Amino acid sequence: MDQQMFEKVDGYISQLLAPEDEVLRQTIKSLDEAEMPQISITANQGKFLQVIALMCNAKKILELGTLGGYSTIWMARALPADGKIVTVEFDPHHASIARKNIENAGLLEKVDLRVGKASEVMEQLKESGEINFDLIFIDADKPPYKEYFEAALDLARPGAVIICDNVIREGKVLDENSSDDRVAGVRRLNQMLSENTKVTATILQTVGAKEYDGMAIAFVNK
Repeated sequence: MDQQMFEKVDGYISQLLAPEDEVLRQTIKSLDEAEMPQISITANQGKFLQVIALMCNAKKILELGTLGGYSTIWMARALPADGKIVTVEFDPHHASIARKNIENAGLLEKVDLRVGKASEVMEQLKESGEINFDLIFIDADKPPYKEYFEAALDLARPGAVIICDNVIREGKVLDENSSDDRVAGVRRLNQMLSENTKVTATILQTVGAKEYDGMAIAFVNK
């Protein structure tokens, strides 16, 4: 098995179960037009998040790392009429592109896009009593992943699901002496998950169009 095969199988799954409509295709295209990095999740991963949102009957979703709004759209489409997703983006330029894409998807009423540091926005949510999120998706800068997760726990309801993307880093997490702060960041998260009694967690390795990585999935114990 090689990367070419992984991409073909990913394409097969996406075409069969997670076909992109014009809104999603345009969202991906907008990243190139705005000279933004093409680091969105894949269509199949977007469908995975959508399925998880449906499984937990999510009405309140928190996302860290909006980029162009691709994953935001996938999750927002799983929300009921009175549902809301709060998505946080640090880069104002990225946020402006995401807002256009979310508007193009007809989802502005369901999306609360906030610009700023994830840690500061989460603290604001906590202070204002905006808590009890059903699903939290963390896909932001990797060095503070452990701190993001711990802050997310304060915002999640019992029974919520917290998902963290990019926690295997093409296997680089095996190197405990890595000088890459992104690798060190996800290693700290992964180690914490093994010791945290507030959650029941595991990591799924992922392969596909975005190569080799993994997602941490945690259930907030009731």
